[in-house]
Amino acid sequence: MSSDLVEAITALEKDKGISKEVLFDALEAALISAYKRNFDSAQNVRVDINEGLGQIKVFARKEVVETVENKNLQLSLEEAKRLNPHYQIGDTVEIEVTPRNFGRIAAQSAKQVVTQRVREAERSMIFSEFTDREDDIMTGIVQRIDHRFIYVDLGRVEALLPHSEQMPNETYRPHDRIKVYITKVEDAKKGPLITVSRTHPGLLKRLFELEVPEIYDGTVEIKSISREAGDRSKIAVYAEDPEVDAVGACVGQKGARVQTIVSELKGEKIDVVRWSDDPVTYVANALSPSKVIQVIVHEEERATTVIVPDYQLSLAIGKKGQNARLAAKLTGWKIDIKSESEAEESGLFDDENSENEANGAQEDGASEEEKLDSAGVQTPGETEEGTRESELKVQTQEEADVDHEDASVASDSSEIEENKGG
Repeated sequence: MSSDLVEAITALEKDKGISKEVLFDALEAALISAYKRNFDSAQNVRVDINEGLGQIKVFARKEVVETVENKNLQLSLEEAKRLNPHYQIGDTVEIEVTPRNFGRIAAQSAKQVVTQRVREAERSMIFSEFTDREDDIMTGIVQRIDHRFIYVDLGRVEALLPHSEQMPNETYRPHDRIKVYITKVEDAKKGPLITVSRTHPGLLKRLFELEVPEIYDGTVEIKSISREAGDRSKIAVYAEDPEVDAVGACVGQKGARVQTIVSELKGEKIDVVRWSDDPVTYVANALSPSKVIQVIVHEEERATTVIVPDYQLSLAIGKKGQNARLAAKLTGWKIDIKSESEAEESGLFDDENSENEANGAQEDGASEEEKLDSAGVQTPGETEEGTRESELKVQTQEEADVDHEDASVASDSSEIEENKGG
């Protein structure tokens, strides 16, 4: 072995972060195997590598015995004393048996072993790095697309974005830069197998942590997330410090923070609501942007009956039940929504208490809406043509200019339609 190989191994230690001792140990094991294979030897041998001189020597190891039964493994006491008078029975004698052309075999073995160990070490380091990043967010570049996966380059490794984890409202093209959520890291034979997602609720959580410093430093806490990827999401936030406005921090000035996240998710609407340990307040807030008159809690069934104004019924339920469904996932409570007329017919509440219940149920929700309005972020909701006439009966002519159709806390003022026909 030449000194060039020693230098190459030393350079690998610096570049790849692989210990030189690990490479030399692996090389010694490979040379022993090569010696036995190429020279048909059954001897117990040891390989000595002199790093300074770049020399390799092979030594046969034999035990000193009175009667020799296996010449490859044993040596008589008489022969041992010829080498060194101090040898006794039971000692181990090493005799150099380095073949003349062993340098060529050593070079081939060294190349194979070093290459294999470098690959194994790189796989191990990549696996360790990405294991620590599981449940984290990364930015990748779309490399190629087939019918099963989108292959995303994360720098040192290529991740798989399955079809089931792709957002339905997104079109992916090669060289697109996208943020992905790492859901699984597996140690496969050919290297780490990394699965990523664009639909996981964790992606929304990480995006808010990146965009909102108060969440990153723990001042504001994300309590719950419910998401229907590509369409709409709800996120419940809480700040232990009463001086901190959790919703306002997430929305940002004029909705700038939440709008950045909406853009990253290609227009997915996001409702930011205030978390509460009181189920009445929490459920009422979760049904935002609809207004709630009363919330009746059934503790044993972990269910609630929510009463809303007649003209807000379709808004509370949402398109295809989406608003109610997301609110139920967010709070963990079953939600049965009834209009004010249905509730009166059923005798669920009386007119005297309805106003007080409404004020109590959405005390936080009303303040949130005021803050969003003052910041320039609109919170309109979804209504159908049939409910607009009822709404106009309780609105002034000036209020009738606002149309509550299909928007979220993340919407900007462009999502408000003018309703001049009222």
